[in-house]
Formats: sequence, structure tokens, C-alpha cells
Amino acid sequence: MNKKWAVKRITLNLASVESEKLERYCASTGRPATDVIRELIRSLEQEPLMEGAGNKRDSSSEDSTLHEQER
Repeated sequence: MNKKWAVKRITLNLASVESEKLERYCASTGRPATDVIRELIRSLEQEPLMEGAGNKRDSSSEDSTLHEQER
């Protein structure tokens, strides 16, 4: 079977706040979450901008680190 593109199913775990934000965005734009997430992934840089960007980190600690660096 020759397909234009292969599909890989993923599971995405979001915090309640993130899920609600995505749902509100989708409701206001009329777009499905899958389309929004695909577009965001396509907009990512080819190479990570930060060393260790692929490491799993808590976003709240990342935010506090960024604020500390700005001081």
C-alpha cells in the first residue's frame, strides 16, 4: 500500500492548565487539537537552541531559572 505519509500515533500528557488552554484555543479557532499540535511541531527549529533542550524538565523550574537569569 503506497501512502502519501505514514501516521504514528502518540499519547500526550498535559497538565490541567495546559489541556484547558489547548481546548480554549481550539474552541476559539474551530480547529482540532491534532491540527494545532502538528502546526506547533512543524514550527520547531531544526536544531535545539539550548544545550540539553531534550532533557525532561519541570516547566515551573525552567520558568524560575529564566527569571533568575534575567536579574
